Amino acid sequence: QVQLVESGGGLVQPGESLRLSCAASGSIRSIYTMRWYRQSPGNERELVATIAVSSSTNYADAVKGRFTISRDNAKNTGYLQMNNLKPDDTGVYYCNAEIAIPSGWKALYWGQGTQVTVSA
Repeated sequence: QVQLVESGGGLVQPGESLRLSCAASGSIRSIYTMRWYRQSPGNERELVATIAVSSSTNYADAVKGRFTISRDNAKNTGYLQMNNLKPDDTGVYYCNAEIAIPSGWKALYWGQGTQVTVSA
């Protein structure tokens, strides 16, 4: 059974940093594109960052220059480094990944979400 487990969220003050992790476990053949989303009360879910298997990346305009998405394929883990956090960054952060199981079947998996709160 494939699952994604997120960690690293918490409460920080504006200007501080957090590093989120998303560890994939189970019977995994390959991990392809990984993404981070976030959602806060009153807002729709927002795509924050994307990283391809080639390590090419894309970011939402709101986080460009502050957030960095990365991956460690040997550990089946993705990361989101969040610097200079702002109150508007507050929300539940979710990771998702396109994962192939040993048979070659590919599907999209989601983490459970981790809360990030930025407040003075």
